[in-house]
Amino acid sequence: MHKIFKNGSIFVKSEEEMVDLGRAIAATLSGGEVLGFVGDLGAGKTHMIQGILEGLGAGNPAASPTFSLVHEHRDGRLPAAHFDFYRMKSEDEALGMGWDEYLAGGSVLLVEWADRFDGALMPPDTRWLVLKHVGPTLREVRLA
Repeated sequence: MHKIFKNGSIFVKSEEEMVDLGRAIAATLSGGEVLGFVGDLGAGKTHMIQGILEGLGAGNPAASPTFSLVHEHRDGRLPAAHFDFYRMKSEDEALGMGWDEYLAGGSVLLVEWADRFDGALMPPDTRWLVLKHVGPTLREVRLA
C-alpha cells in the first residue's frame, strides 16, 4: 500500500507498487488530461504509465515509445497516447509529429520527459508528476 505524507508525496517500494499507483491514477481520468512525467532514468516513469494504461484497459501497455516517440492506445476505456520526449532534439520535432493535434484530440496524453525544452510544449493545465529516487528501490512521487 502507498503511504502519503503531509507534503503530498507518495512513496512506493517496488515496480509493482508503481504500476498499482498508475492504475489508481487511471481511475481518476475522464479524458483529455495531459500528464507530464519528470524524473531521472529508472525513477519509475514508464512503470507508472504502464499502470495507467492497464487501468484504462489498453491492450498493449508494456510498449515504451522511446524509439517511435509515441504509441497510441485506442482500445481501452479512454483513448490514450504515450509520448517519450527523451530523444527529441527540438520542440519542432514534436510539433512536426502532430503534437497540437494530439492536444486537441481529447485523448489522455502521458508524456515522459515532459520537462524537456523547459516544458514549453505542455499546456498550462498539465498535471505534473515528479518521480525521485529515494533509495535502491524506494521512489517518491509528487504531484507538482
